[in-house]
Amino acid sequence: MERKIALVTGAAGGIGEAVVRALGERGVRVAAVDLDGERLRRTVDGIVADGLRAEAFTCDVTNSQAVESTVGRIESGLGPVDYLVNAAGVLRLGEVRSLTDEDWTSTFAVNTTGVFHMCRAVARRMLPRSRGGIVTVASNAAGTPRTEMAAYAASKAAASLFTKSLGLELARHGIRCNVVAPGSTDTRMLTSMWHDESGPRGTVEGRPEAFRVGIPLGRVARPSDVADAVVFLLSDQSSHITLHDLTVDGGAALGV
Repeated sequence: MERKIALVTGAAGGIGEAVVRALGERGVRVAAVDLDGERLRRTVDGIVADGLRAEAFTCDVTNSQAVESTVGRIESGLGPVDYLVNAAGVLRLGEVRSLTDEDWTSTFAVNTTGVFHMCRAVARRMLPRSRGGIVTVASNAAGTPRTEMAAYAASKAAASLFTKSLGLELARHGIRCNVVAPGSTDTRMLTSMWHDESGPRGTVEGRPEAFRVGIPLGRVARPSDVADAVVFLLSDQSSHITLHDLTVDGGAALGV
């Protein structure tokens, strides 16, 4: 993977930052993309200080023109994009009857439409080169119903099937498209769901009242656990894998 170019969205923290680091440790030059420019710069400065190659690009993935412009600048400045990782995501909690229109539209705008915008812009450029890899970070909630997570689950399910459909279209051009579906991972998104000291315990041990079985492996995932799965699906070690959904949740979805 040395000297390859990767574009990673949601790179300012959590899983996105872990992916940037994991790719950088393998000699990949990474275009780190996020809407939060200040946080992104701090994140990238730390990554570069550790001797890895990364550059910050502020972009709103919900804006198709901004995405097209950003991908153009990345390719002009760094080189042809070999890998795309869609890790940007938002979470709006609440039962369906209490969700607002804005909750729904903003969730889909980032988690689904943002994936479409970025994949379209990058795939158009990958196709003439007949090479490339795309991984979308979805969620185990895309295939397992969750209380108070209907918008998030639906948006991730849509992004997952979109990525696989894109992979079917691009397979004959040598471009692979896969999905990584994390479960509960130690990020700000997860901790925002915890309201007291029982939150971490409920995540690991399960919550019958919410129809959650817990995590059989007995721990919350580290962002690096998810990043390792992303790197595997981009690497030549998975050269005959496409249209695949790799769940990284410690068994929380019971293998479904």
